[in-house]
Amino acid sequence: MTQDHLKHGRGLPGPLVSLGDLAWDVLAKPDTMLMAGGDTTGRLELSGGGSAANLAVWASRADFPSAFVGKIGRDRFGELATAELEAEGVTGHLILSDEHRTGVILALIDRRGQRAMLTGQGADWELLPGELPREVLAGAGHLHLTAWSLFRDPPRAAALEAARVAKAGGATLSLDPGSFQMIGQMGREDFLEIVDAVPFDLIFPNLDEAHAMSGCTDPDRALGWLRGRYPHALVVLKLDEKGALLEGPGQPRTHVPATDDRLIDATGAGDAFGGAFLAGWLRHGDAASAARLAVQVGGWVVARFGARPPADADLHARLAAFRPEVGA
Repeated sequence: MTQDHLKHGRGLPGPLVSLGDLAWDVLAKPDTMLMAGGDTTGRLELSGGGSAANLAVWASRADFPSAFVGKIGRDRFGELATAELEAEGVTGHLILSDEHRTGVILALIDRRGQRAMLTGQGADWELLPGELPREVLAGAGHLHLTAWSLFRDPPRAAALEAARVAKAGGATLSLDPGSFQMIGQMGREDFLEIVDAVPFDLIFPNLDEAHAMSGCTDPDRALGWLRGRYPHALVVLKLDEKGALLEGPGQPRTHVPATDDRLIDATGAGDAFGGAFLAGWLRHGDAASAARLAVQVGGWVVARFGARPPADADLHARLAAFRPEVGA
């Protein structure tokens, strides 16, 4: 499937399929500084999470048919996370493990709303090529991967095989580089060698990840480096409070400003941006319009607590404002 085909929207051969991490999120925002041996109050929340699962949820909320492929433990956290996916209208194709527990992610949120993540390696890190639902992947209209599926093997071999199967079936493919810290720990050149083997059509780095990949701190230079390395791909550079910068084949360099929403918690904002962007782009092929929708959704998320806050009238209004553009 080509990007020209995507512009016909309704002719998509299959849904967006997101593959990778489904975990149980523990969000913690202390009221005061944490001190060794001390105690403080704060806000805590438990919910389904994982970057790949979050993106599928947000694509579904933006009215695009979405599915998720991943591995979870046969445990209570897995049951809860699966139930949340189903409630969001995401079709789950889940492999259950008796040997590994469902992953748990601790997100510590500071007073400015920025988060630091501690990721427990659960069943989602153990996905094997032989466990993939090949018919689902072959029938996908689009496959989304995060670099959390590439940083180690397993699940790297499964992610690369999923990309091969989906591409052979005519799907487009997107990649989120995942974590600047993990890129640094793996080593820039090793990471780039792996990414070069992924036949993606679209890449979603934030500025820290783009810096880790390119060595450039300036957004325009980082975008230029990524376009030079991946000339076939649309690059959508997420710039937090400065919006997004995008450029690709047939797409001139375009800046889309952020909203003026007040930052409460940045957890999951990039996933929400990606899911909304893909919902728009896959439906009509207009990257700039998709980015305008994505910054609206990302702004709504950062002004609330958690990666998947309950939808409210404000969110519905933001989504509805774009439905005439996308033909929904």
